[in-house]
Amino acid sequence: MLDPVFSLTLALLLTTLLWHAAVGKLGARAEFRAVLDAYDLLPPALNAVLSLLLPVGEGLSGLALLFSRTRPLGGLAAGALFAVYGLAMAVNLARGRRDLDCGCAGPGERRPITGYMVWRNAGLSLAGLALAAGTAPRLLTPGDGATVLGAVLGFALLYLTLDRLYTHPAAGHGVDH
Repeated sequence: MLDPVFSLTLALLLTTLLWHAAVGKLGARAEFRAVLDAYDLLPPALNAVLSLLLPVGEGLSGLALLFSRTRPLGGLAAGALFAVYGLAMAVNLARGRRDLDCGCAGPGERRPITGYMVWRNAGLSLAGLALAAGTAPRLLTPGDGATVLGAVLGFALLYLTLDRLYTHPAAGHGVDH
């Protein structure tokens, strides 16, 4: 079981990522379906359904993470989503298809898949699965609130920095880790 500060910090970070991704994908469903089709993993008819179900699942997973009672289920769902996304990228990288749009935040933010994204999704999956273990029973104090706020801001800045460095070719000079 996780300490409530760590649990809440992870939940807020993953919810932010999931909701950002869900909004981008729902706002451009046809383009997101094209991204799914380009991955060439499932039949096109199934991709049509998944172009709605995946972002709805992201949104619901993020919502579940916000409440202590549903956080384990939300963590399990988020962990599964990130693992599936990472696996889809890994399969296509192994096929030599590095030009595919990752589809991470919706088609409006086109970024070619990289090895970094596979590792990033593995880490995000583990974070979700850690939340599935539950939260230790302890009341949060005002100091805990400040800790959560600082941790969320710090980790968000770190995530955005790494994302910019490793997923935007011009900024990362094509680095593929």
